[in-house]
Amino acid sequence: MRILTEQILKEVITKRPSISYKGSFGRVLIVGGNPNYGGAVIMNAMAAVHSGAGLVSVATDPSNFTAIHCHTPEAMVTDYQQDLKALIVSSDVILIGSGLGDQLALLQRVLTSIEPHQILIIDGSALSLLAQHPQVLPDCHLVFTPHQMEWQRLSHIAIANQNQADLNWQALQDYTNQPLLVLKSNHTQIYTENEVYQIPVGGPYQATGGMGDTLAGMIAGFAAQFKPLASAVMAATYAHSAIAQELAQDYYVTLPTQISGQISPFMRRYSQLDK
Repeated sequence: MRILTEQILKEVITKRPSISYKGSFGRVLIVGGNPNYGGAVIMNAMAAVHSGAGLVSVATDPSNFTAIHCHTPEAMVTDYQQDLKALIVSSDVILIGSGLGDQLALLQRVLTSIEPHQILIIDGSALSLLAQHPQVLPDCHLVFTPHQMEWQRLSHIAIANQNQADLNWQALQDYTNQPLLVLKSNHTQIYTENEVYQIPVGGPYQATGGMGDTLAGMIAGFAAQFKPLASAVMAATYAHSAIAQELAQDYYVTLPTQISGQISPFMRRYSQLDK
């Protein structure tokens, strides 16, 4: 297992070209947020927008529309019970699962609409649904972002044993199209195709609801803009905890929405460095 360093931020976060437009920075579709967990997709969207994704759409329960417009007017909204096929195929990155709840049929519709060139990030409730109802996953670029209990349900690896990289690695081999894995914990691990990394930044000030939703949104925003995918995922994950660590100098708890508010100035700092 390798320790991920700040160098990943210097490699991934670059200046924007002077000739560009919103389509230059990727289209992200977020699917989730039932009536009880609308905050999850709000935090997804805030993080994706502040990370620099060019266009962000949220397919969610209509009861969440007003709140999303208030918190993130830059994001577009649509009813997740409508036909999402056209919206899915026009997106570069699809993030599904945050606050989704027990909506297996919606998950199945999304899975069957994904095309090979797209990036699919599976988070939260969608991971638990996959554990309960195994599905054929699409042939595309996959990213799993579970916390330890979600990974236990999906991989059948007890939380106490998830520090054993070989066990997690073997579980990933069960998938025909091996996903990138961001295993969230106090020492978050990232499994790429050939390597395992651990995040050395962050701390207990991040232990609050919505932290993973913000991370998933950041991963979506970075993945929409930067390549290769593994590097984008690593940079987003490192940046998420690094921002929290900076905020913890002044705050007892770093709230997910506070992290989102600091993403853009944090990224600008790294984009200005000599490469």
